[in-house]
Amino acid sequence: MRMTITMEGKAKVNAEYNGQLIRTDQPVMGGGEGTAPAPFDLFLASIGTCAGIYVKSFCDQRGIPTDEIKIYQEMIYDKAARRIGTIKLEIELPADFPEKYKGAVINAAELCAVKKYMHNPPEFEIYSVIKK
Repeated sequence: MRMTITMEGKAKVNAEYNGQLIRTDQPVMGGGEGTAPAPFDLFLASIGTCAGIYVKSFCDQRGIPTDEIKIYQEMIYDKAARRIGTIKLEIELPADFPEKYKGAVINAAELCAVKKYMHNPPEFEIYSVIKK
């Protein structure tokens, strides 16, 4: 697996992966133009959207409509550590959601691969090479 990161200008940095272009920018107050999500915002969004994929798959397999299901993600800032200390995912289910699956849908969201990687993060190796 290989991803190509390019610098477009000002504070825009993009990633190309599997034929997809993922654009990022910084907010105006951070020196960017605010034309795309900031990289950290994409990271945060990957948590909720990953959980959403698992919830959707669980419901799709059982023929449960997902058009009224929403996931609200709340980031709780830890002032002492100066970083996000807690991420809460609230799964809002419609009134007619089958009672027997309410706990199981939470278990499905817990399967999120992004969350699993955060519990056991990969090693990082950062180095430079001179283009020939």
